[in-house]
Amino acid sequence: MIIFDKLQSIGKTLMLPVAVLPAAAILLRFGSPDLLDVSFVAKAGGAIFDNLPIIFAISIAFGLTKDTNNNGAAGLGGFICYAVFTTAIKAIDEQINMGVFAGIISGLTAGVLYNRFYKIRLPEFLGFFGGRKFILILNLFAAIILALIFGVIWLPIQTAINSLGEAFINFGGFGTFLYGVLNRALIPFGLHHILNNLMWFVFGSYTVPGTGEVVMGDLTRFFAGDPTAGIFMSGGFPVMMFGLPAVALAMYRTAKPENRPKIAGVLTSMALTSFLTGITEPIEFSFLFLAPALYAFHAFLYGISMWVCYESGILIGFGFSPSLIDLILNWGISTRPALIIPMGLVFGLIYYLIFSWTIENFDLPTLGRYDMEGGENDASKGNMVAQIVKGLGGKENLIEVGNCTTRLRVTVKDGSTVDEKILKAAGAKGVLKNGTAIQIVIGTQVEFVADEINSMR
Repeated sequence: MIIFDKLQSIGKTLMLPVAVLPAAAILLRFGSPDLLDVSFVAKAGGAIFDNLPIIFAISIAFGLTKDTNNNGAAGLGGFICYAVFTTAIKAIDEQINMGVFAGIISGLTAGVLYNRFYKIRLPEFLGFFGGRKFILILNLFAAIILALIFGVIWLPIQTAINSLGEAFINFGGFGTFLYGVLNRALIPFGLHHILNNLMWFVFGSYTVPGTGEVVMGDLTRFFAGDPTAGIFMSGGFPVMMFGLPAVALAMYRTAKPENRPKIAGVLTSMALTSFLTGITEPIEFSFLFLAPALYAFHAFLYGISMWVCYESGILIGFGFSPSLIDLILNWGISTRPALIIPMGLVFGLIYYLIFSWTIENFDLPTLGRYDMEGGENDASKGNMVAQIVKGLGGKENLIEVGNCTTRLRVTVKDGSTVDEKILKAAGAKGVLKNGTAIQIVIGTQVEFVADEINSMR
């Protein structure tokens, strides 16, 4: 349970640096020779990709801290740890290339040190160096220790990681299928970010012509011009742009006629969010707990989409998620992107038919099929945030409140006091309980909900 909670926390922090990638990708693409051909704009976007390890180090340290009022020192500690760590380890062995792992390890180290020592008091004659200043000094020495340790052990690990990445790549279509299934299977636990970061920023390497720079990961290699990159991203487009919106349409068609006007807005919002931005959790959580077998089928289809795209020679990447925005943006540097449209229509039809049949034949209580559609209406009757806090057992039951892209991630004192009915009536699209670790699917406005809840504590 403790390990699971820690992995969830790490997964949450990994989303913070990823959030800047869409803007960076837009700058990189619009500045490219095939579009506006403005080199300084392209380089501005490329700067984010070039410095991802540093961004990871700062943001992870920042995201892990429990002192939400004054945690800037944690981010600075992450940078100090990364700078010293990577410089020292290169002095030990020039062959070592840790990539984003160096940033992740530095961020984790800085976050842990901050939480443990940010209130420390030193003797009077050393008082100036106490508190948060002491954290920065600790990170410097921690980085030296990390360099000594990883300078010895990392090359075999690096070889193993490269072998694992090569295995996934050499598996060809089956490797992309495995990734696709695992990607969706880990979403309910909030651990898919860890897998994605391996695929997007670690597995596979490419030497940029003319510069000799080595970049790693499917996403980074795609934007660096690797003609083989995109195999772990392309298959998401047919499902997120067509398949899951078709699920929303199936829910609308199978809803009670009198309830359809009430749910049309929320289903349209879910479908457009998936189609335009690739954020799918609101739709996925709407059927995950009602029909786990359907979710398993969805994970299987996602893997199949990955495999079919691979066999079709489709190579397209994204800055944030497979969606219409990224399809349009990256069309010019992709391979056979036009095939996404007919393939998506086929996947949309499959999703629509399977979900419609299953909902009707097994009488699943999906959105619109309840006798009373209380979720959206109840949320409008009172304050949504207050209702969520009530559903979590009151503010005195809250230990930690954070968020990722669409979910509240909450740690409570007593998980038995959490009332899922109240949370869903407040507008939650899904609730996942694991002991004292609670995840609540809210949607893209979740950050503001988290901030308001924290302000009430």
